[in-house]
This record gives sequence, C-alpha cells and structure tokens, in this order.
Amino acid sequence: MEIIPAIDLIDGKCVRLTQGDYDKKIIYNENPLEVAKEFEDLGIKRLHLVDLDGAKKGEVVNLKVLETIASLTKLAIDFGGGIKTDSSIASVFNAGADLATIGSLAVKQPELLFGWVKKYGAEKIMLGADVSAENIAISGWLETTDINVFDFLKINYYKGITNIFCTDISKDGLLQGPSIELYKKIMATLPELKLIASGGVSNMNDVFELDEIGCGGVIIGKAIYEGLITKDEIRSWNKK
Repeated sequence: MEIIPAIDLIDGKCVRLTQGDYDKKIIYNENPLEVAKEFEDLGIKRLHLVDLDGAKKGEVVNLKVLETIASLTKLAIDFGGGIKTDSSIASVFNAGADLATIGSLAVKQPELLFGWVKKYGAEKIMLGADVSAENIAISGWLETTDINVFDFLKINYYKGITNIFCTDISKDGLLQGPSIELYKKIMATLPELKLIASGGVSNMNDVFELDEIGCGGVIIGKAIYEGLITKDEIRSWNKK
C-alpha cells in the first residue's frame, strides 16, 4: 500500500484544515516545494496536491505551485480543486499533473467527467468521494446529497473510473483513526477496486490496519505535519 502525502494550498502556502473548515486553518510551511522535496527524499513517489482556493472559488487558482513542484521534483502529482471546465483540466495537465482529481463535478455534471475519461484515459482521472453518514457530500462538504456512496462508486467504476479515494468527513483532520468499517464495506461491494483511504489517520498503526484490510493507498496530511508519523517511519515503509 502506498503512502500518499497531502499538500493543501491556500495563498500558495502549505496548510491543513479541520473537517474542511477554512476558519480552522494552520499554516505549516510557506514553501510547498520545500515540503514536496522533503517527501521525495523520504522515498515518496506520489503527492496529493489540493488547491483549496480553487475549490472555494470554483476555478483553479494555485496553478503556479503545481508547475513548480512538477518541474522540480519527480513526484507523480494528483491535483484537485476548482477543475470545472475543459480548459481548467487541460491547464492542470499542461502544468504537469499526472492525474486530475474530480469531486463535486461527478455529481453535478457526470457526463462532462465521463467525457474526460474518454478523452484523457481513466488513468488520468481520480475520483474523490467525500462521505457523510454513507452519503456523498459536495460543494466543499457544505451539501450532503441523498446519493449513497456505494451506488455512487458503482456507477463511476462501471463507467471506467478506476482511481478512487474516499474521505469520511467526520474523520478528516481529527487524528482519531480512519473509517475502517466504511472501507471494508466499499471493498466488499467493489472487490476489484484499488481504493485509496483518506481522513483520520493518526499513526502508523492506522496505516498497518488499512494495508491489512486491502486498501491500495492512503492519503495522509495532518499526522505527518504534526509529527505523529515520523520521517523515519515513512522512509522505512517505502523500503518495504
């Protein structure tokens, strides 16, 4: 299972929110490139880069940060936040992203998403399923739909989308452990899916447990920045 560090961007700086609340922002580093290079030095191969300004505005904002990290590291980058149009997804790929992360658009404009899968290939698209009480949440987690997460994932998987990560909003940023039972249910529903877990990871024991139940990857943010998962632990994991 792959450890995928997250860098969340506001005003070009590396930050973390708690449960998506912009008023609960912590700035960890004003230089995201520095952070990305540290991850690369630990043997990390992939980065989850989130444009929180873009997510809020509805259009990509921190494109320059993506360009800088993509050009000065060898990290494979999945980039999300504000990708809403043909031109925005093209600009993200042109800036060096390996995958475009799509969330709310999959609910609001699914045909546009499926068109991108056909145009760019399923390997270039990453679907983010944000979950509240097993229903899909959209619009920066402000709106919970009546769409069941299992139905949502089935529809998108059968349309060809294979890169999927799932975040339990109730766990995000709280360092209280991931939604193991939710992930077990998803993988029982779609056993072929290489699911990436996101939210709640607080230590390496959580990583071990997610690996044990069969997750293909885990996105980790605050636990790394708070030192609850150490550089040595990440380095050791990547040498396995």
